Amino acid sequence: MRKGGYDPAWAIFLAAVCSQTYEQYNNKEGQFVVPLGYRTAFTVDATSFDRKRERFGFILESDRDIVVAFRGTSSTADWVSDALAYQIRYPYRDKAGQTHQGFTHIYRSARARIVSALTSLPPDKPVYVAGHSLGGALAVLCALDLATLDSRRLLAAYTFGAPRTGDPGFARAFNAAVRKSFRIANPYDAVAQLPPFILRMPGSKKTYYYSHVRGAVVLPFQNGSPAANHLIGSYFAALAARDPAYAERLEADNPGFCPVRRTGKNRG
Repeated sequence: MRKGGYDPAWAIFLAAVCSQTYEQYNNKEGQFVVPLGYRTAFTVDATSFDRKRERFGFILESDRDIVVAFRGTSSTADWVSDALAYQIRYPYRDKAGQTHQGFTHIYRSARARIVSALTSLPPDKPVYVAGHSLGGALAVLCALDLATLDSRRLLAAYTFGAPRTGDPGFARAFNAAVRKSFRIANPYDAVAQLPPFILRMPGSKKTYYYSHVRGAVVLPFQNGSPAANHLIGSYFAALAARDPAYAERLEADNPGFCPVRRTGKNRG
């Protein structure tokens, strides 16, 4: 585990990792660029609204650490799951509040295999859980789950443009259990402001309350459109601008690994 708190270079690396979750999803064979020094230990499959199993990310392992990475919204079924903002009890820790129904159902469909995969890997290696957009919400759900299963394991969460995942009770439980959490968010990214603090569902008298988890890292950038303000490539570019020398080394050492530093079609 990297010493201290937020590591800007590590955030750049994990943003690039998250960009590869989209490459994995879009590639017919599920292929993507694995960074130097890592191997693919496991493919994360999950189901969203239509119950069709999709690639949602992967687990990487190196000699030093383990990375669990989740992608954001990519299919029509994912968009429907995003809209299922009713709350249900977080099922993997007692008294941990309520979480977004759609996000929780996706994570639940992948959980058993994620836990099994991590159990098969060396327990002394720190685990980094990362995700962009919807994937950031899945990373938050996963991080609290893993912290509950083994409170002694070194664990950190890095998310990019993540929505709110649960109610204040869930945020409190997460904040108490996951000591290293870094929620990187562009204040001009609309997704990072959803669901709203107070959500009244259409056709229902029920009101839900949402709260972000700890560790806000503000990363302001404006790229001309709401979509471009949310892209993982835009997050990578904004982070890389803060340490261009590291970003250039990362790109040189890992051809095709880092997203192209320009805006484009929205993913996530």
